[in-house]
Amino acid sequence: MAEEIKPPRASRFLDLTKQWQQGTWRPPIAELVGFTLAEVEVGRAVTEMDAGPRHANAVGTLHGGVICDLADAAMGAAIATTVEEGESFTTLDLNAKYFKPVWSAHLRAVARVTRRTRTLGLIECEVTDAGGSLVAKVFSTCMVLRGDEARGR
Repeated sequence: MAEEIKPPRASRFLDLTKQWQQGTWRPPIAELVGFTLAEVEVGRAVTEMDAGPRHANAVGTLHGGVICDLADAAMGAAIATTVEEGESFTTLDLNAKYFKPVWSAHLRAVARVTRRTRTLGLIECEVTDAGGSLVAKVFSTCMVLRGDEARGR
């Protein structure tokens, strides 16, 4: 069970995620890979995409890195909603567990911040297909940056 995540007092990242969801701003990687931010609230975000042949690996199935990109975007948006003004964050690790191959499918990545301390965030993400079948489970740890470490990020 995820802990209750407190909303930041003010954050440019929270504003950016809202702009992304509304379609007035989009990170370049979203354009490249082809995913959207479908939902966002404090500590939770959902990204979606239609995966197809352009996302295939050498054996014809969806490249695992594309699933990681979709999940990483959802997890980044989820943690972004928790940082205060003057803070930033960076990913320390990302771990993916794959459960089935995908060729062409509508994918949905639901990310939740399950633990947030002053310096770390633990985020979990489930990637499912249009039928609700679990494709992958992805985990990430992010470090919250402040001061000089956060400047320019």
